[in-house]
Amino acid sequence: MALPQGPLEHRYRGEHPVRTLAYLFREDRLRVLVAVLAFAVKHSPVWLLPLVTANIIDIVVERRPVTEMGTNTAILMVVLVLNYPTHLLYVRCMHGSVRRVGTALRSALCRRMQELSIGYHSRVSASALQTKVIRDVENIETSAQQSADTGLAAVITLIGGLVVIAVRVPAAIPAFVVVVPAASILVRRLRGRLRSHNEQFRRQVEQLSSRVGEMTSLIPVTRAHGLERTALGRVDGSLRKVLTAGIRLDLLNGHFGAIAWILLQSIGIGFLVGAALISYYAWLPVSPGDVVMLSTFFTTLTGSMTMLMGLTPIITKGLESVRSAGEVLQAPDLEVNTGKAEVTAVKGRLDFESVTFRYDGEGPAAITDFSLSVPPGQTVALVGASGAGKSTILNLLIGFIRPASGRILLDGADMATLDLRSYRRFLSVVPQESVLFEGSIRENVGYGLAEVDSQAVRTALQDANALEFVDRLPDGLDTVVGERGARLSGGQRQRLAIARALIRDPRILVLDEATSALDTRSEALVQEAMNRLMRGRTVFVVAHRLSTVRGADRIVVMDQGRILEIGTHAELLRRGGAYARLQSTQIS
Repeated sequence: MALPQGPLEHRYRGEHPVRTLAYLFREDRLRVLVAVLAFAVKHSPVWLLPLVTANIIDIVVERRPVTEMGTNTAILMVVLVLNYPTHLLYVRCMHGSVRRVGTALRSALCRRMQELSIGYHSRVSASALQTKVIRDVENIETSAQQSADTGLAAVITLIGGLVVIAVRVPAAIPAFVVVVPAASILVRRLRGRLRSHNEQFRRQVEQLSSRVGEMTSLIPVTRAHGLERTALGRVDGSLRKVLTAGIRLDLLNGHFGAIAWILLQSIGIGFLVGAALISYYAWLPVSPGDVVMLSTFFTTLTGSMTMLMGLTPIITKGLESVRSAGEVLQAPDLEVNTGKAEVTAVKGRLDFESVTFRYDGEGPAAITDFSLSVPPGQTVALVGASGAGKSTILNLLIGFIRPASGRILLDGADMATLDLRSYRRFLSVVPQESVLFEGSIRENVGYGLAEVDSQAVRTALQDANALEFVDRLPDGLDTVVGERGARLSGGQRQRLAIARALIRDPRILVLDEATSALDTRSEALVQEAMNRLMRGRTVFVVAHRLSTVRGADRIVVMDQGRILEIGTHAELLRRGGAYARLQSTQIS
């Protein structure tokens, strides 16, 4: 089944969340209307039953024909039987609409995340974005469903009950209009007194959760120093606080719950006695059946009014989640490619012309006046201390960030005028930590490619020095690597990342500390595979270990965003400058 299109392509701009919800449900308006009508039919026994009960009592008391009792019973039975199909129709239309909206909203959020710049993703944690896609949308779905189920039940009961009373005993309407809301408000206020105590208990539980998390993370330290009793003492203290707060909360719940129930029943009894007296003394034309009906409706309508008022926190939570999702949907930090020239071929020439970049628009420059021309097929190594600007150059090269001034040319064309998505089809990146997903080796190596045959995958693995370990795995190419490649060693993951790059035959290659986290044997295998990968391609290498960049055509030594010197390994050593000092430091 095709997924619905993203519901917020009108570019969310911080509208009121109620308006946004209305927009979200715009394509399901007819289904929602059918759902409301179906709910009205399925829920009608709630307000019809008191009326039928009143009729039957009056038939018995007034000794009217028994056929009238049969007619009333038949009407009620028909409505009861209709509950089943109309309930299924309601669930299909209303809950189905809510699910479709949730799916479409998640799709819109995921597409927006793909459009947002790397700068945005570096500022906003991945877990926060995941929460918005999973938890916030779930809150919206839950709030919409609960509001529909509870809200429709309360509203239809109120409308049906008041209509029946208005037709049957119109004189009772003023009493209901005054007493029912007053009783509901009184009950709500009593229950509201519990909110602050529930909040205190929740904080105690959160503190306990923090203590347990702290304890589990410190278990190696605790066990190494024999501090088990100390750790347990800290947790036991939180457990005692939670126990005390929980018992206190339970007692308060029992206290206020009993008072609220007694108060509501007392008002109901008063209402029943009052209606009975009115009927007994014939102050108003109220039959015995009407007395029972009015008493039943008082309880039913008061409960419906209380339910409506109880929806406030549920609705508030849902609307807050709409705002939370809107933070992503209205984030302006987009990578705009629309209308720019598509890249159909890449030779591999790159020119940096006086490039300056600041991560903070007003802050110090991370890169200052960086100029470098790289012909096709040349390997350039970027070296320098942490914070020298090496990773910034790579991010500029990939197009994750844009120069504040100056420009970068790809085969003579300003990259600011190019569709970077099409450019990246000719580029591959092998990072320090290879990124694998929980799929097979075949799927990971051919990720993003429409059709890749097994032979192409095996050739890429062989060139990456990975085939020797893949063939030893139980399922070969179909072996599942686990989440983030957890079932493989670091060297094996890195060789799969190289195979993924090889199978794409990129014209530009970025190697970002690709061997820094490996042991000596794994580094040798990965380095050999990278040498194959680098042949005939424009390559940018970042490495802390200078031994891995000796064969580069040019080595660019950087410090605080500026170029200190450029040359081959031998040339830079002869000069005795910054590179030679770095070399001597690593050797020593």
